[in-house]
Parts: sequence; C-alpha cells; structure tokens
Amino acid sequence: MTTENILDRFLRYVAVDTQSNEESESQPSTAKQLDLLSLLCKELQEMGVEASLDEYGYVMGRIPSNIAAKVPAVGFIAHVDTAPDASGKDVKPQIIDEYDGGEIALKGVPGLSLKPSEFPEMLNYVGQKLVTTDGTTLLGADDKAGVAEIMDAVQYIVTHPDFKHGEIRIGFTPDEEIGRGVVKFDVKKFDADYAYTMDGGEVGELEFENFNAASAKIHVQGRNVHPGYAKGKMKNALLIAMELNSLLPVEQKPEFTEGYEGFFHLIALNGSVEEADIAYIIRDHDRNLFESRKETILKCCGFINGKYGEGTVEPVVKDQYYNMREMVEPHYHVVEKAVKAMEMAGLKAKIQPIRGGTDGANLSFKGLPCPNIFAGGLNFHGKMEFVPVPSMEKASEVILGIIRLFAE
Repeated sequence: MTTENILDRFLRYVAVDTQSNEESESQPSTAKQLDLLSLLCKELQEMGVEASLDEYGYVMGRIPSNIAAKVPAVGFIAHVDTAPDASGKDVKPQIIDEYDGGEIALKGVPGLSLKPSEFPEMLNYVGQKLVTTDGTTLLGADDKAGVAEIMDAVQYIVTHPDFKHGEIRIGFTPDEEIGRGVVKFDVKKFDADYAYTMDGGEVGELEFENFNAASAKIHVQGRNVHPGYAKGKMKNALLIAMELNSLLPVEQKPEFTEGYEGFFHLIALNGSVEEADIAYIIRDHDRNLFESRKETILKCCGFINGKYGEGTVEPVVKDQYYNMREMVEPHYHVVEKAVKAMEMAGLKAKIQPIRGGTDGANLSFKGLPCPNIFAGGLNFHGKMEFVPVPSMEKASEVILGIIRLFAE
C-alpha cells in the first residue's frame, strides 16, 4: 500500500464535484456525490479496512480492536457534499507555501483577493502553508478536509500495527449541507458507542451544542393588472414579500448576531407581480426562543393576510434539527476526551456553540452522542474559503489521540 500525505489526499477529494441539491427528492440528492463515496469505500478496502457503501450513499468502515480490554467503540464521521451556495465544479486550488501576511490574489477572477483587512483571522496563519480557491468556486474544505483527516488517520493506523486501539468506526455521508445528511443513517449498523464529526471550523474548535433549526417557505399570491389601470386592483407579490420581510426584527439577521444569538435569514426571494416565493432559515440555540421565532413568522403572515386578504401568503414551516447539547451533556466524558486529545496535540480547545448544525446533532438524537471537532477550514461555502494545511494535520493527530484515550 502506498502512503499519501494529507494535502495530496485533500486535493484529490476537492477535484470531485459533490454539490448537494435541496430541490432533489432522491437520496443522495445528487448522483455525483456517489463518485467520491465510491472512491472512499474502495480506498478503505484497499487499506485493508472492512467497508461498504449502501443504497443511500453511506460509507461505513470498521477497524477491529487490537487490545484485549473491552473499551467503547468510537466512530469518526465526515460529509462529502459541498454547499449549494457556490459551485464546487472544476475546483482549482491555489497552494500558498508560506503565507506572508499580505493579500492573496485569487487568480481565476482578476482583481479578487483574500484580504487580512476583511478576514483578520488570516493573520493567525502567517508562515503556514495555505490552500485557497482561485475565486471561481468554493474550495470544499467543508467537509473534504474532515474526510481527508479521517482517511489520513486510518492510513496511520493500518501502517502502524503497534498502535493500540479499540473498535473504530468510519462514516462518510452525503447531503449534510441540505440538512438531510443522516436521515437514513443506520446507527445500529454503524455500531459505535460514541462518535465525532470532523466538521468544525478553525483549529482547536470543539462543539457540543448547535442551533435548533427550521426552514420557512412562504408563497405570496399577488394580482397582476395592467399598470396603467392598476389603481385599487393590483397586488404586487414582490412588494408584499418585501413588506413581509420588513416586519421581522432588523437586528436579528445573521450579519448582526453572534455567540448564542439566533436569527431569521432570508435566503431566497423569487417571483413576479403575480406571485412570489420567499425562503428563510430560522435559528436559535434556546428551544423556547426557537419556538417563539417560528411563531413570529406565522404572526407576520397572519398580519399580511389580514391586510391583503386570506390566502395572500401561505407559509410552510418545517423543523430541520435540534440542539444536541441535551443528548451529549449526559456523556460529557466524550467532550473531555477531545479536549485532552487536543492538549496532547499541543492545542488549546476552544469550546463554543456551533452557529450552524452538523450531522452530529441528528445522530445525537438518534442515540449516538456525537460532538463536533474542527476540520480546519475558514470562510466556508464561498470563493473566499481557505484551509491551513497544519490545521488538517493537527485534526488527524487529534483523531489518533482520541482513539488512544478510549483504548486506555
């Protein structure tokens, strides 16, 4: 078996287009995700790991224990899909061998650059090797960095038979970016006592609480009349949609919130005078505030219907996932092991709430406590995305440290 460094592995994975599609009803939502999932299954098998790919696009691998003691089985999970927010096709990464602290030109788009003045966290990585986009696509470090880190750790384990470990489980999933990552994931078949998603951001991040999440889709039915004769007759669906949006608290948008603060996020507005469609995502860490936010959307819709006539707006609000804290906290030792593993790798853990969600949230509610560990990337879901290579190397080291601690 030939060994491969983590950067080369990562570059191979980002070359595969795996964008998921929220409009699709299939599982996985796009067939192209299976290109990478099949490749990962084959690579695991070539490393001597028992692995399978099922009809829903889940790769599951198992490495048997090599110690006599009975210790918990621990799993590591990452998703292969990239966000629908930006193209993941024909990704052309740029390698900055030793970042000097200046602007980085994204050469695929003249005049576009990554600037420390806009992204000051770049300065934390001066002197390090970075991978950026060329400005035409996202990079895909969310979560192909996590995939590469898990595969790098597996490679270490199979090439170092003296490395002591209990039962290890590996999972790769599709469709995390559209909130359907583990809908059909068979926790019983995966057969782990605890697991970790390698799907966080900057080096050192560790999360066991996330947003409660819902989507709201609102159809607006207008009435189109020739504008020359529209007085008292026309109902402009686009203007009604804008009026509805103006009823929501202006300071509760993503761009004005941080930490534990929730938000309403307008993600799409499409239509014409005759009819329009609005889409929101609703987020809050606090379950009561989350329920209140959903109620606010419905009250705003009620106001619009009261003003323009019943049936002018029709909302559909759906829960997507919940805060995993209540499911992980009773097993807090899994968080403590991750903290200790980071210390062993020379890192200080930054425990913070996820201002988003991970497959780990839904897995935790399926009975598999599953905190989230950094994958190392920054500026996910867009052309400003980048990942420091040493952060990926540290994440792989943390995986091995957790396995060591469980084996003890």
